[in-house]
Amino acid sequence: MASLQGQSVELSRIRRAAIVAAQDAGIRQDEIARSLGVTPGRVSQMKKAVSGEGHHAPTGPVEPRPRVLVERALPTPPTVRGSQSLYLTEAERQGLTPERKMLYVGQEPASDHVGAALRVEPGDAVIARRKMFWANDVPVRIATSFFRVDVAENTRLDGEGFVLQTLQAAIEEMGHQFSHATETLTARPPTPYESDLLDIAGEWIVQVLRVSVSTDDLPIHALETICAASRHTFPIGQVTGSDQF
Repeated sequence: MASLQGQSVELSRIRRAAIVAAQDAGIRQDEIARSLGVTPGRVSQMKKAVSGEGHHAPTGPVEPRPRVLVERALPTPPTVRGSQSLYLTEAERQGLTPERKMLYVGQEPASDHVGAALRVEPGDAVIARRKMFWANDVPVRIATSFFRVDVAENTRLDGEGFVLQTLQAAIEEMGHQFSHATETLTARPPTPYESDLLDIAGEWIVQVLRVSVSTDDLPIHALETICAASRHTFPIGQVTGSDQF
């Protein structure tokens, strides 16, 4: 998996560098676009990804309008969270054609923020379930569920494919009851892997980290969602019984 990811990122880097070289040699942008089978605007995005700093906040969307716009409700309504697929339910309600695919299931080292969320040391093994999502054939999100090994190893959470009926139900079947969850939003430049999968050269992402804690005060599930920033809007739900947000 790591090898294929690295190859994909390297091929994208070579392609983008070749575009810059072709334009420097006097080849017109529309000719490059026809050769690659993309739009001239996409060629401009690829060039910005190579020549830009990549670490400064963008001044606005790279494209005049987003290729697709998906809602990601905060906080997630319980009826949606408990459905067979949070994303499929949200997207279909918005009149979009959603698609999802499982990319990876297995153990990997915990990053700093995932380790802190699950209360394990960074670099310790955690179980990851990584999925990719599209709307109207446009890539919009990468979502990864992380679990402590002592919670999920040799359970349904450690198996291939999607967990049916729902991930939430599988966790509760294991005897865990949730007391609360927190969601933290972070805006940042994408990693090369994220940029390549989401096709967002020159744009930033919004990272949503949701950590669900059991009634025994054990962090059970850390869900990291990487959203293509220009393809999402985040409606904020009102707290029950309150007239203020």
